[in-house]
Amino acid sequence: MDRVVSEAATPLLHSSSSDSSSSSSDAEAQSPAISCRFDFEDLRLKSYDYLCKSPSGFHSYRPLAVLSGHIGSVSCLALCGEFILSASQGKDIIVWQQPDLRVFTRFGHGEGSVKAVVAVGSRVFTAHQDGKIRVWKVSRRSENIFRLTNSLPTTKDYLGKFMKQSNYVQTRRHHKILWIEHADTISCLAVHNGLIYSGSWDKTLKVWRVSDLKCLESIKAHDDAINGVVACKGVVYSASADGKIKAWGRRKEEKKEEEEGRGYSHSLLGILEGHKDVSVNSVVVSEDGKWVYGGNSDGFIMGWEKIGESVRWKVICEKRAHKMAVLCICLMGEFLCSGSADKSIGIWRREAFGRLCNLWVINGHEGPIRCLQAASNGVGGGFLLYSGSLDRSLRVWWVPKGSSSSSSAMGGAAASVAEDSEKAIISC
Repeated sequence: MDRVVSEAATPLLHSSSSDSSSSSSDAEAQSPAISCRFDFEDLRLKSYDYLCKSPSGFHSYRPLAVLSGHIGSVSCLALCGEFILSASQGKDIIVWQQPDLRVFTRFGHGEGSVKAVVAVGSRVFTAHQDGKIRVWKVSRRSENIFRLTNSLPTTKDYLGKFMKQSNYVQTRRHHKILWIEHADTISCLAVHNGLIYSGSWDKTLKVWRVSDLKCLESIKAHDDAINGVVACKGVVYSASADGKIKAWGRRKEEKKEEEEGRGYSHSLLGILEGHKDVSVNSVVVSEDGKWVYGGNSDGFIMGWEKIGESVRWKVICEKRAHKMAVLCICLMGEFLCSGSADKSIGIWRREAFGRLCNLWVINGHEGPIRCLQAASNGVGGGFLLYSGSLDRSLRVWWVPKGSSSSSSAMGGAAASVAEDSEKAIISC
């Protein structure tokens, strides 16, 4: 969930001293091994400690924290106020409390492998390999217990549609399902303007209303699996293994029809072409909606610029970012972070005309980087970066925002900005 997609999310948990004490024994019993614990006050005073000069003359990072305890590889992350939610292929979700990054609670055991998670108000929505979206809410009896309240499609939705044959679609030979159901793994979720968008390996993009959890629309979006979805300024972008990013939106006449109760529909606004026969694994969009970036399975990051108020996009950036597939990307202002199957994290800065300039490469994980989230804490002139990996760990990094000169004054960045990622290797 990047900064743009999470605009509808608000802090959903509020810990109290009584709840913390009552849950401490349970948390201690399941608390994972945590190394490199840090204090935000220490970070303010000693930011340079996390940027160390290496023998090669470049600069190295060490993580602020290494969090382990997931049953399977970490598949997705979400930021919810003072809490971090991490989910895994092992079907478990851990809620970490800042600033000490201790386990606040766990939930989700026994459900389908978790592929995506977003927070909306007091609820958490999780997407699963079994084709379901599950809705969780903090229990009124105890703030640190998440209770499963619903799953999508809801029973009410089923009952309203299962009698009509016209509501069924054929997914494979001799097999039909309701159009409100996903026929395969749900790989991604996005929240925008009171709607939830879910992308699936069944090639469809579905639209759900947050208020009543009703499925409003199912779009046959791509020719292959959908890997990522993001929304901004009324435009929804879906990234697919078919090598394309497609932009969807509601035109004015369609919005009017919905207001008059005559339906709900998204139209294809444009296609952002990537490399032929190369999967696009992740997509992000800048806060102003002008810049769109996609991470490819061939190790490239591609960027597009939205032309004015029109529905046209042009390629403005094509960078070989990693030696192996780019699995995830996230944005923090003018900075783009990329995670790869080569176990490294790339830090890029968006410059003139949307072009990307490589700043650093962070190494440290023992497995491919599956998910990234960035959070601005106003600490030390930088931001916090959370990375989840197939090595089952969640790591926390501090990334300086300053220029190369100001960063080096703190013992930080390389003296010059490298265009080639191999020129600035940062190791744990």
